[in-house]
Amino acid sequence: MWLRFVPHRTRSIVPTISHGSGETFGLNLRFILIVTVFIANAIEPLINTMPEMKALFLWIFTFHMPLFVGVTGYFARTNLFGPNGNRILKQIALQYVLFQSIYSVLDMTLFQVPGITHSFFVPYLLLWFLVGHAIWRLVLRSFIRWNVRYPIWIAVALGVCIGFIPIEGDWLGLSRTFVYLPFFIIGYYFPFDTLARWFATPIRFIAASISGILLVALFQLHPYIDPAWLMNSFTYDQLGWEMNSLAIMMRLSIYALELLASAAFLAWVPTRICAITDCGRRTLYVFLIHGLLIRFAEYFGLYTYIDSSILAICLILVSVGCTIILTHRFVKTVCHPFIEPNGEAVFGWIRLQPRRRRMKHS
Repeated sequence: MWLRFVPHRTRSIVPTISHGSGETFGLNLRFILIVTVFIANAIEPLINTMPEMKALFLWIFTFHMPLFVGVTGYFARTNLFGPNGNRILKQIALQYVLFQSIYSVLDMTLFQVPGITHSFFVPYLLLWFLVGHAIWRLVLRSFIRWNVRYPIWIAVALGVCIGFIPIEGDWLGLSRTFVYLPFFIIGYYFPFDTLARWFATPIRFIAASISGILLVALFQLHPYIDPAWLMNSFTYDQLGWEMNSLAIMMRLSIYALELLASAAFLAWVPTRICAITDCGRRTLYVFLIHGLLIRFAEYFGLYTYIDSSILAICLILVSVGCTIILTHRFVKTVCHPFIEPNGEAVFGWIRLQPRRRRMKHS
């Protein structure tokens, strides 16, 4: 029923969020996913030379962004509308401007990565997620206010159609944004509180087995799979797909793979409060900072020394360790003004400037 449920009154649009199993599961999932995000970005420079790293990279990409977008939608259910919703949109805007500037300046002066376009209309690598988050919130708010029925299927249609639009897929991250829109809506309405009951021991074992089998299958098939297919950041023309029903079938097939891989991966997520639960509250710090660490690792030539599976595994372990460090409360204390800027204060100051100038002249 949740696939087609859209409330008819604005005051009833916020699903009840439980502070029990649903929120706990979401926090645990969010931490595990940010670990996979860090690992995927850390091993990406190795996927052309190490088949096992390419297989792992492909496996992670089948579920990590769909689930990350989904859990973001889940936690948006308490602050999609009203003052809190507007405050978050302002904060996202400030985060994007700040980190787009930081990454671009460092890239132009230090990293100098070839093929990077420096523009606020072209998010720097992972920063597309900030633009996407704002758009997902605005689209879902519109769907609810307009009483749109079957919003998930409409979002799927938008995700399919975006590939036909003749714009660069990286422009404002629109390709990824609309491809992942269905997962944000699913996360918003998904009954996370029931997952603890669904994943009884037999179901969990079956799902975990499917997830493991998928990893083995991708290791066997990786020579025939282009990672760009799973990144969802390119138009059909950029991917070399014919602009016809074949492209539609490819996009729908990838959706099906992502749903299967995501559902199977949930078996690995603890449903009870544990050591990683509190860390799940600070994943934003990892998301925005870890790209700098990887860029510095590339700049200092770290990857030239990683030429064996053992060293690659060490890189993965370091990525996990860095994730844990970046979710520490001390990091939040130090970086809070930059990672979670006060949008109300900044935008309020901007609104006051014309008034102050008028008062001064008068």
